[in-house]
Amino acid sequence: MALKNELDITKSLRMIEWLKAELVQSVGALFKSLLNTSVEAIADALAAVMILIYLLGNRVGVPFAALDREVQHKLNQSLGAAEEVEHWHQDMRSLAEHLRHR
Repeated sequence: MALKNELDITKSLRMIEWLKAELVQSVGALFKSLLNTSVEAIADALAAVMILIYLLGNRVGVPFAALDREVQHKLNQSLGAAEEVEHWHQDMRSLAEHLRHR
């Protein structure tokens, strides 16, 4: 039984390392897509990063719903701190509204 647990741990660690590598690669692809003006390419790269973040979080013990709650909490905290930068504040307010109605 100990060998099976060790194999499960090894498999999980490999998956975490793979997800981290994919995340780095996807962020690179995002940066490259920003050089291109294609909204589709940028949206595709952003979506890939978001998916990998959710999967990595889940793999290390952060459920999807907990990540959603933490994003909302962090966003609400940032809204209070960013009032002096109106454009940034408006972007965060729009995102918070989007997440509330999602």
